[in-house]
Amino acid sequence: VSRYAGEYEHVFEATTAGISLQAPQLDVNTVAAGGGSMLFFRSGMFVVGPESAGAHPGPACYRKGGPLTVTDANLCLGRLLPDYFPRIFGPAEDQPLSIQDTLSAFSELAVQVNAFLDGGRPPLTVEEVAMGFIRVANEAMCRPIRSLTQAKGHDTSRHVLACFGGAGGQHACAIARALGMKTVFIHKYSGILSAYGMALADVVHEAQEPCSLVYEKEFYPLLDEHLAALQECCVEALEQQGFLRSQVNTEAFLHLRYERTDCALMCSTRDHPPTRDSCQAGDFKKAFTSRYLKEFGFTIPERRIMVDDIRVRGTGSTGIHCEMKIKPFGQPARVETVARCYFDDGYLDTNVYLLEDLSCDHTITGPAIIIDKNSTILVEPDCTASITEFGDVKISIGSGKPRIIGPELDTIQLSIFSHRFMSIAEQMGRILQRTAISTNIKERLDFSCAIFGPDGGLVSNAPHIPVHLGAMQETVQFQIHNLGDDLKEGDVILSNHPCAGGSHLPDLTVITPVFYKEIPRPVFFVASRGHHADIGGITPGSMPPHSKALQEEGAVFVSFKLVKDGIFQEDAVTEALLAPGLIPGSSGTRNLHDNLSDLRAQVAANQKGIQLVSELIDVYGLKVVQAYMAHIQANAEIAVRDMLREFAGRWQQQTSSLEVESKDYMDNGSPIRLRVKINKEEGSALFDFTGTGPEVIGNCNAPRAITLSALIYCLRCMVEKDIPLNQGCLAPITVVIPKGSILDPSPDAAVVGGNVLTSQRVVDVIFKAFGVCAASQGCMNNITFGNERVGYYETVAGGAGAGPHWHGRSGIHTHMTNTRITDPEILEKRYPVILKRFQLNPGTGGKGSFCGGDGVIRELQFREEVILSVLTERRVFSPYGLKGGEDGAPGLNLLHRRSGRTINIGGKMSVLIYPGDVFCLQTPGGGGFGMSDGSDTSALEQISAPLERKSERCFAERGSVYEYRMAQETV
Repeated sequence: VSRYAGEYEHVFEATTAGISLQAPQLDVNTVAAGGGSMLFFRSGMFVVGPESAGAHPGPACYRKGGPLTVTDANLCLGRLLPDYFPRIFGPAEDQPLSIQDTLSAFSELAVQVNAFLDGGRPPLTVEEVAMGFIRVANEAMCRPIRSLTQAKGHDTSRHVLACFGGAGGQHACAIARALGMKTVFIHKYSGILSAYGMALADVVHEAQEPCSLVYEKEFYPLLDEHLAALQECCVEALEQQGFLRSQVNTEAFLHLRYERTDCALMCSTRDHPPTRDSCQAGDFKKAFTSRYLKEFGFTIPERRIMVDDIRVRGTGSTGIHCEMKIKPFGQPARVETVARCYFDDGYLDTNVYLLEDLSCDHTITGPAIIIDKNSTILVEPDCTASITEFGDVKISIGSGKPRIIGPELDTIQLSIFSHRFMSIAEQMGRILQRTAISTNIKERLDFSCAIFGPDGGLVSNAPHIPVHLGAMQETVQFQIHNLGDDLKEGDVILSNHPCAGGSHLPDLTVITPVFYKEIPRPVFFVASRGHHADIGGITPGSMPPHSKALQEEGAVFVSFKLVKDGIFQEDAVTEALLAPGLIPGSSGTRNLHDNLSDLRAQVAANQKGIQLVSELIDVYGLKVVQAYMAHIQANAEIAVRDMLREFAGRWQQQTSSLEVESKDYMDNGSPIRLRVKINKEEGSALFDFTGTGPEVIGNCNAPRAITLSALIYCLRCMVEKDIPLNQGCLAPITVVIPKGSILDPSPDAAVVGGNVLTSQRVVDVIFKAFGVCAASQGCMNNITFGNERVGYYETVAGGAGAGPHWHGRSGIHTHMTNTRITDPEILEKRYPVILKRFQLNPGTGGKGSFCGGDGVIRELQFREEVILSVLTERRVFSPYGLKGGEDGAPGLNLLHRRSGRTINIGGKMSVLIYPGDVFCLQTPGGGGFGMSDGSDTSALEQISAPLERKSERCFAERGSVYEYRMAQETV
């Protein structure tokens, strides 16, 4: 998928085969494996991909024993005609497509689907099952298309869907209709369009150099000078490739961003000619502010614009034009044959045409199939295809016959609703990222958005931040019980207190009830949680390593009405954010402007969620939408129950027991103890943390919501397949957490370390009980430094634990966080430090049959006097190994004074740093798994069998939509 609106959209960094490439390239997004996407029925839900059958063995119809795929579904429905395919299939590659193999495989799958439904409705036919998978595949492809357009402020419905590839034409009409598009355009060479385009493409040469100037009048001559030099470089390079200077066009770009932000935009002046107050190359300031306003909804006029890079693109035009007009035939289109194709209304007679027999005076009314040598185009009912003067296919999309959906469970509709609910959460996130102003939310994407039912139960949470998983449900349910009837339309609630389901104070949660028409109580809730860089407290960044009470960590909100009767309560929230300054030794928020801007962005994101939920209700009705909310929650519950039953069966066979337990310690000696009792028949479990140590005087206390986040994260990992993230995951689970313990502290306990440290230990304890893997580094290695001029916060990676069939990764964040580190160039340019060393620390991973990952060494030399704060764990107790695997090495925090002294500053400390001092951080390694002398670990491998991934190939997703999601999932 790629978007074109008069000019090509480029990205300047992309990940291919796991390798980040920093080079200009077209923003092409790979969103699905196409016809090779495999089909599954899992826990009552239709699933398409991401596993791919590939070319070998290929789909079931290829006669090589392959799995069911989207291609098989189209063949089953009569949308692919074997007579028009070459005889290249089977082991000897001399047979036609096999409809028999496809129908046989779908018949087996239909039996599985109908067995799950178990009466109550007529069984699904083979065709209905195949059609269901097609609808799910289409909806799965619609999600990234919405993201690609809406992420940059564009309306999806105002686009034309240009389709290519051999299989694309079979889905074009349905996808365009779902996205609200009115037109589909299919090139006459769509099946080989990439190869055709490469043959005709212009030759491009780009020249780029870094820059560090302010875009102001005094620097315009210097910028013009550099642009002219790069322009000449491009022209000379293209002349060497055989182009005449007259065939070469150049275009100038500046990579611009607002000062103190990381969100840079590569801007050209195509529509912004030079003025008196601009470079000779054009008005880059106008180009930048216009695009920034379009993509993010606001500008920051009080901040200077910085130039990060200067770039010129030279294009050598080949001048090749291969478009030839075709002549009208003057007679009706010839019908090649009539096929029977299956649609929502059942089998319909479908005319089949050969593209080579069609001309520009022909109009084809759906249903119809247009066949070319390299592609098949399906014109669905209520759609009309016409042939352009150049022989291309243009399809006008009708509204289609509305489907009547009832509240009873339809497994096909269940998958579609799952995508729709998740899409709403994702679009809320896009609005929040676009309209926020802070680096934490706009660039680091440290936020989560979710939808909740009328009881506050989680319906859909885009997979943003691991430590947020499931935690916002506690916050929403607290507000329902605490406010009751005082929750009115036009109200928006702000909360961050641990007793109200908060994680730690900088994570501010904004909750908005969704009212629908005349219904007096909320029918849904939407919420967004964002990490604010500062909300006051005793240290900058609101992450003090030595806090002993909650009020030392910043502003506190329990059930604060941020918006009341539709009015943003700016004065009241400002007073609350500045309130910590009244406490001796503490400060109010140090960045009020960003706090208010980000809170408004969270309100706007929630408003987008309300709009989308209301539109969904308008289409299907409230009763149906809420029914499928419950069906999706039940689907997640089934997946977790199946996992628990499978584990219980293996564990009971090995040990004759249905109980597992484990214990680990925080560095201060506080134990975290877990005993799990599994009910094999019900597929349920009791997670009992009785025996866990009491609340501590420091800040490693973890609110109850943190433990639930860790638990739901572990359950999702152990289920080992993509299941909806919602309330249903915890439905089979009963959790016992002792009041007053480190996992359920008193309301005034300090908790900032519980969110970033204790959460990791809870994960280690759960995985240890189930024998999933050895301990990972168990720490986020929180490092903060600052003075009156600057403030900086980072988390640093370590080693991952090994498992029954894998080595632990080295130098990586694990479990409850996946932060990305600041680029060395940016770190050294903006902050008074020099990054002396950042490398893996060999030998720190535990040895075993499978070795734990190594930690890292990170050394910072300071150039100014600052306060350095460290908040770390696993400095005393090592990450454990499993089944004879060795423990990983603990971490170590060393301070090398410029005088030559070396000091161990411990795991949690604030210390005054002088110019020339060097801080050396050594992060923990991961534990090893299994004895390294080749001892038998087969029993545990059997117990952990569900965790082993199958070896099916997955398609290589790529593009800006993928990069955005990966960035958000690695916060």
